[in-house]
Parts: sequence; structure tokens; C-alpha cells
Amino acid sequence: MTTPAVALFTVMMIVPLALSAYLSLTNWDGYTADPALVGLHNYRQLLHDPEVRHAAWVTGLIAVVGTIAINLVGLAAALAIAAPSRVNTFLRTVFFYPYVISALIIGFLWSALLSTNGAINAVLQTFGHAGLPFLSQPGWALASLILVIVWSGFGFTLVLYIAGLQTVPASLVEAARLDGAGRWQILRNVTLPMIAPIVTVNVVLTLVSLLRTYDLVLSLTGGGPAGTTQTGAYLILAESFQNNVLGYGSAQSVVLTVITAIAALAVTLLRRRVDAGATA
Repeated sequence: MTTPAVALFTVMMIVPLALSAYLSLTNWDGYTADPALVGLHNYRQLLHDPEVRHAAWVTGLIAVVGTIAINLVGLAAALAIAAPSRVNTFLRTVFFYPYVISALIIGFLWSALLSTNGAINAVLQTFGHAGLPFLSQPGWALASLILVIVWSGFGFTLVLYIAGLQTVPASLVEAARLDGAGRWQILRNVTLPMIAPIVTVNVVLTLVSLLRTYDLVLSLTGGGPAGTTQTGAYLILAESFQNNVLGYGSAQSVVLTVITAIAALAVTLLRRRVDAGATA
């Protein structure tokens, strides 16, 4: 029964990973039929590449800030609209909708809003205010990118948090209220411990997704201005195919894959350690 799933996973995941690991040890340019082995040269090169270091910093910043913000906004929204009602059902749909739209489309839409001649600056100028450099200055561009990522991604965590909140026994919440617990005490001592597994899943999925951020960068900022919003995934694809250095790009992709796996494992183990300490 598991053979089709195992076969699909092997073909779609294991084989490409193994091929990337092999190509990372070569100087393949995408055309050579028999690339030459260069050992760990590509890995040594990326350690001293300032573009790679900057992309790693941008990726880390987006992953950490984005993961925290997406989960906080998703949890807050879930707590606000968890109760069944027509209005809350409508709001859930509205908040989740951006998540199902292509990231490329979202990037182009927000670019039309935030660009120098975009809709937001046009409105500001209509009221006599100077336009803001949302996408033309490094700090503004990075902040705008993170805000768009949070806006488009928190709907997924919202749905999972609502599902988790519905599993919290109403009797526990009512007992806490009868004992004099306030809203924040109930949230901290009853609700959050009960939905801890959902929190872990959301954090891991969000972190893994943001470490691979590419589509929004491509369509919103194009890696600019002057390469300041290039993420690791964007740099890998841009450099590999534009400069025909697929061996070097494969080395970067292997490192990114390893870092992503370590980050996901670390979050999971940390959650288990916290749970073990709470029950000790």
C-alpha cells in the first residue's frame, strides 16, 4: 500500500537531492555532458562569497521575523474569529484567500501598490504628502517584502489555529473562569498548552516555507534595490542560470536544504523538550 507513495517520494525528492549533491562537487555549467569533479571547491567558495553571506542574512531575517509575525497574527486572528458565526466564516475566507493565490500574482499586485508611481504613493501625493520609498530603498524594500509575506501567509496558520482551538474542551475553560482566571491566564495556562502541537506544526511549516522564499522576491522586488533583498533561493536560481554555474548553485542548494532540515528538527526537538519539562 505504501509502495506508490514511497516511489513518488523517491523520484520527486531523493533522486533530485542526490543529483544536486553530486553536481555540487562538479563545475557543471548546464551544458557539459561530463562535468569535472572539483571536490569541495564550490563549498569553500560560497563561504567567502559576500553575495551568499548577504543572501543568508536576508533569508534568516525573513525566516525569523516572518515566522514570529505570521504565527502571532494567525493566532490573534484565530482567537478573535474562532466562534461560529456568519461574519466569522466570511472573515476566515477573506483571511485565507491570499494564501491560495500564486505568490507571483501577489508580488505583482503589491508592486503596483507600493512602487514609486504606485497607487499608495499616488494617494499620498494627492493629499500633499511626499511618496514613500517602499521598494526603492533597501530598508523600506526589505520591510515591505516581510509585510507582504506576513499578509499573504498568515491565513494558513489561522485555519490550523482555529482547528486547534476547537479541540480545547469548553469544560476546562469554564473551570478556569470559575477559579477566577482572567482571559490572558486562560490563554497562557489552558489554551496554549492544549494547542501546543498545532503551534509546533505551524512554526515548522512557516519556517521551512520562508527559508525557501523566492516567488515574492522575484515579482515584488526582483532582488533589489541593488541586490539587497536577495534571498538564498533567489540567489541560487538567479546566479546558476544567468551565469551558467549550476555546480556552484547546486552547492548552495545543498547547504540551504541542510539548514532547512536542521531548523525544522531544532524547532521540533525544542517543543518536545519544553513539553517534557512542563510534565516533569
